[in-house]
Amino acid sequence: MTVPTNRDPHALAMHARPRAAGPAGASLAFAWRSLLKIKHVPEQLGDVLGIPILFTLLFTYLFGGALAGSTHDYLQFLLPGTLALAVVFVTVYSGVTLNRDLSTGAFDRFRSMPIWRPAPIVGALIGDLGRYLIAAGLVDGLGFAMGYRAGGGPLGVAAAIALVLLFASALSWLWIALGLILRTPTAVQNLGFVILFPVVFVSNVFVRPDTMPGWLRRIADGNPITHLANAERGLMAGTASATQVLWVIAAAGALIAIFAPLTTALYQRRN
Repeated sequence: MTVPTNRDPHALAMHARPRAAGPAGASLAFAWRSLLKIKHVPEQLGDVLGIPILFTLLFTYLFGGALAGSTHDYLQFLLPGTLALAVVFVTVYSGVTLNRDLSTGAFDRFRSMPIWRPAPIVGALIGDLGRYLIAAGLVDGLGFAMGYRAGGGPLGVAAAIALVLLFASALSWLWIALGLILRTPTAVQNLGFVILFPVVFVSNVFVRPDTMPGWLRRIADGNPITHLANAERGLMAGTASATQVLWVIAAAGALIAIFAPLTTALYQRRN
């Protein structure tokens, strides 16, 4: 083997050292990484594609006739609720993905880089918006193909999607905190669904709370998912009130105010 003996004295100084990425640049780089992971591991979209199709088709055609007299009438009630449900369920994977990066050592590599420390978490949240948008678009596209009609028009549908994305992004902080606490991605996924299933089903996503026992109706009326579904129905029908929308925005703000500092503290403690 030939060992080179003559080194180029300018080999290490041909170019100026690139500037370190700022918070925005580093976060966007990690957001792009999150989207590239979907390209290289498309199986990750299984939940994004499966949950909206499963809930929209099953509940419309299995229970629509019994609950509302016809599948068409039930779809008008159900679809905005399944839009909220599908996107909320997909948020669990924000914590699962982060925990998987921790278990593979990827986050140890990120912490050794000269970047804004929260950039891997903030970037992952931005990238997950793409997953939520796919789930929301799938629910709406499927609903329109099945016969749903939005009285609020395209602007109402766009506003409903924007509102559910805001709520989902705020809720993602909870799962990311769990992703920093629990030891395996499977544990994050299981605990996330154990928490979400009763919260989503004890709401007005599938049926009106009027038919529930009194104590259960009071829980359903105060459930944030009920308020989110009400706002989605109002925006898509063109009848939303400012109170309905502001309630969801306030709930999203409360989630961020509680779990973003907690997540940051947990992340710093891991350092």
